[in-house]
Amino acid sequence: MDQAIKRIAEDPSIGTEKKGDLRGVFIHKFKFKTTQYLLAYRMVAGDLGLVMIGPHEKYYLDMKQYLRRKNHGYEAGCDKLS
Repeated sequence: MDQAIKRIAEDPSIGTEKKGDLRGVFIHKFKFKTTQYLLAYRMVAGDLGLVMIGPHEKYYLDMKQYLRRKNHGYEAGCDKLS
């Protein structure tokens, strides 16, 4: 997981930007052992913000629910990476 975060910090364009109500959120997919994980992040005030990390199953549904609970905005649902 540390390697995935380092790769994103070095090159934020590595992920794929989502559309619709997740616009502005980027997803980077990586494998750890035999499980594929998704790491969601976005730029917040010039900093890289970690939104959520988890296995693919129900990931997008869980992320939308999480972001809605966090002050109804993506900025509030991020932890700074840099």
